[in-house]
Amino acid sequence: MEKYEVAITINSKLYKQAVSADTTLLDFIRDINGFTGTKKSCEMGDCGACSVIMDGKLVNSCIILAVEANNSSILTIEGISEKDTLHPIQQAFIEEGAIQCGYCTPGMILAVKALLDKNPNPTQEQIRAGISGNLCRCTGYNKIVSAASRAAKMIYG
Repeated sequence: MEKYEVAITINSKLYKQAVSADTTLLDFIRDINGFTGTKKSCEMGDCGACSVIMDGKLVNSCIILAVEANNSSILTIEGISEKDTLHPIQQAFIEEGAIQCGYCTPGMILAVKALLDKNPNPTQEQIRAGISGNLCRCTGYNKIVSAASRAAKMIYG
């Protein structure tokens, strides 16, 4: 199978790799480069477990090909915090008990980050709309919405 050279920046570091035309961005992030916080689940773009921020926009990495993401900048859950300090969104999720099994948590946190980057003071309805592409089977969403509100206050006052 023919290979294509891609160069994708993940968490501020450039990664170059020859990949097959059918290699997804999820596989490039997770399997090829080891960022396992990005979860593999439905592989159809329905659940949000594979959510990452690509060039400032929340995307499902399972439905984007690595060749389509060539020359893009990706933020994964591993890149959201600085060194050993939790990002305020991560801290808010802990404080609000918005983490249960944890499988959806990386995608949820990135969905909240993408929302807060665009809207620093969202309503509960706007938060619910912002996380609507991410499924959670454990928390019932109320704690996640509370965590997003807390994070907005922590970051923006």
